[in-house]
Amino acid sequence: MFVLGIDPGLSASGYGMVEGTHPPVAHLAGVIRTDPAMPVPLRLAELHSGLSSVIEEARPDVIALEIVFTNRNLQTAISVGRASGVALLAAAQAGVPVHEYAPTAVKSAVTGDGSAKKGQVQEMVARLLKLGAAPRPADAADALALALCHLRAAPLEQSK
Repeated sequence: MFVLGIDPGLSASGYGMVEGTHPPVAHLAGVIRTDPAMPVPLRLAELHSGLSSVIEEARPDVIALEIVFTNRNLQTAISVGRASGVALLAAAQAGVPVHEYAPTAVKSAVTGDGSAKKGQVQEMVARLLKLGAAPRPADAADALALALCHLRAAPLEQSK
């Protein structure tokens, strides 16, 4: 199974694909950035184009997407919500199923601690994927963590 993790954001959306072998193998990781000086509709169109290209190139079996969570900063929550909607649209257009995960579920699946810090998640992603160093930038590491979370949750979903 190939899982494409997407960490949505309007300024930077991370993506990373992991193959569910034992041990899991990372196949690609990166970030799609948009220019904050551009109007939001153009940024969303650019993000859609970038995510659509990644999905077309990667051909994942499933997409693991970080669910929009309540944020104290309303502007950040709105921005992430918009980017998440674009990711959902790109996935639907490509016919790829999406599973959404809360940040605490991702942290718990990867580190065993739902309140783990970003650095701990990055370190565990590197260990689990047998990488020489933590993936950079952090958005790409978060996307790989989402893919790993789905791979660890998928057997539980299949047994229901």
